[in-house]
Amino acid sequence: MAKESTIRIGLAGAGVIAWAHALALRGLIREGLVAAELTAVHDRDDERAAGLADRLHLERVSTADEVAERCDAIYVCTSTAGHLEAVGAAARHGRAIFCEKPLACSLPESSALVRLATEAQVPAQAGLVLRTAPVFRELARLVESGELGRPMVAMMRDDQFFPIQGHYASTWRMDAEQAGSGALLEHSIHDLDAARMCFGQIDSVSARTGNFAGYEGIEDAAAGVLTFAGGLSVTMVSAWHSVLSRPSTRRVEVIFERGYVEFEDDFTGPITIQTSEGKITRRCDPPDYVDGVILPEGAAGIGVRPYLEENKNFVNALLAGRPPSPTLQDALKAHEVVDAWYRSAAAGGAAVGGPF
Repeated sequence: MAKESTIRIGLAGAGVIAWAHALALRGLIREGLVAAELTAVHDRDDERAAGLADRLHLERVSTADEVAERCDAIYVCTSTAGHLEAVGAAARHGRAIFCEKPLACSLPESSALVRLATEAQVPAQAGLVLRTAPVFRELARLVESGELGRPMVAMMRDDQFFPIQGHYASTWRMDAEQAGSGALLEHSIHDLDAARMCFGQIDSVSARTGNFAGYEGIEDAAAGVLTFAGGLSVTMVSAWHSVLSRPSTRRVEVIFERGYVEFEDDFTGPITIQTSEGKITRRCDPPDYVDGVILPEGAAGIGVRPYLEENKNFVNALLAGRPPSPTLQDALKAHEVVDAWYRSAAAGGAAVGGPF
């Protein structure tokens, strides 16, 4: 695509994550940070599609293929079971793809999705938003720099209220045919990708899952140990609970040979670093433009701001003719870890070897 082009963007899906991307893109367009326009939207729920179309002045169409006909790039934001169809539509029309996580309901389906995009030779990016979270980038820098020595052990906790209620209202997440499975696949695939980004190759997985809410095939508790090349062990827990006053939260602790690192906010921190010389706490700031983009006030704007950088990176990569990142192949690696986790749980926690 020529640098002077304007990227026409369509949306397959009109749920919460589609709103987040659409509002982020609109803010970036308004500030002149991307040369793009929002064109069309499709959702299997006509009322939901109409709400997004009316608010953002988009054309509401009947299929993902019709979205692809009207755009240069398609954002795949349907329920997980709809991703393969929407990516297929984009591939048939030669459109660039931004596919939200998880790629699909299972590892074989995710592999098929990646093949579709690869064989169509279209640019494609996965919606792994923690890749652009400043606090995780700082953790990755600390590991790579070696300034605290090698990481020895780490703890990662991810929890949120079951997203079939509250502002998520994603009732499909209790349906295994639509979601594939539960908290690990639908939410903590972000954490598995972030762990790989920060610590590298995973050598083995030993894990368990639990089902407390009672929705068949939808785990709402998962706990496991990931071992990494070099000897690092990461204990990871994920839960969907019913504490509606508690939003989506993450806590990360890492013990290095010569330091201790912790943070709870998964975007800007603050991050605390403790060494023999003492303790420092600092905020990890995003690029300057992120705080300057005008977004809806209140919780909506706070929720959208972490998506600005990945959207800007995607559109500008298309304009510059660069491959966007993270790739669908990066996401597929995280799916391999999810699959290993489920296989370990089915075997009573027995270790499943990689590498992943």
